Amino acid sequence: MDGVDESKRATLKRFAAIGAASPLARLAGDSGESDARDAILGYLSTTPGAHFSKLRDDLRLGTGEAQHHLRRLEDEGAVESYKDGDYRRYFPSGEFSAFERRAVGYLRRDTARGMLLALLRDPDATGKELAERLDVSRPTVSKYAGQLEAAGLLSREDGYALVAPERLLTLVVRYAESFGPEAAALADGAAELVSYDP
Repeated sequence: MDGVDESKRATLKRFAAIGAASPLARLAGDSGESDARDAILGYLSTTPGAHFSKLRDDLRLGTGEAQHHLRRLEDEGAVESYKDGDYRRYFPSGEFSAFERRAVGYLRRDTARGMLLALLRDPDATGKELAERLDVSRPTVSKYAGQLEAAGLLSREDGYALVAPERLLTLVVRYAESFGPEAAALADGAAELVSYDP
C-alpha cells in the first residue's frame, strides 16, 4: 500500500488497544480519527506526564495531527494538561493530584529523577554522594534540590529528605517502564524498600 506508514499504524494500534479500554475512549467518536485518540489515551495511561514532543514522537504523529487530537481530547474532558517549566505535560483527566503531577514531571527529568530514585534507595544520601552517583557537580545537585523543594517534593531542613516517599515510590512502581531502566530496577526491588511494622 503506497503512502501508508505501517510502522506508524502498528504503533497507533498498540496504544489504541490500551486506550480503547479506557472509560473515556468513546468520547473520541467513531470516525477514522478514533484510532489516534484511543492511542493517545492508551499512551497517557502508561506514560502520564509526557510532554507534547515525546507523545508526538513516540506515537509517530505529525505536529498538527497531535495538536488537533490533544485539543479535542482536552475539550472532551478526557485529557488535561499542565505547564511545567518549558513543557506542557499531559495526563488522563482526574487521575492525578497536584502533588502527583509535580512528582511525575520531575520523574521525567533525568537529573531530578536520578536524585529522587537515589533518595528512595538511600534516604540518608548527602549532596556529595548524590553528585557522585549521578556524575554531576555539587552545584547541579543543589540547583535541583532547590527546585524539588519548591515543588514540595523535598525538604532540606536536615540534609535531604523526600516528602511523602511512599507516594513517590508508588508512582515509580506504577509507571516504572516509562521512567527508564533505573526506575524499573528500583521498582523490581521496591518490596525491600518498604518497612512494615504492625
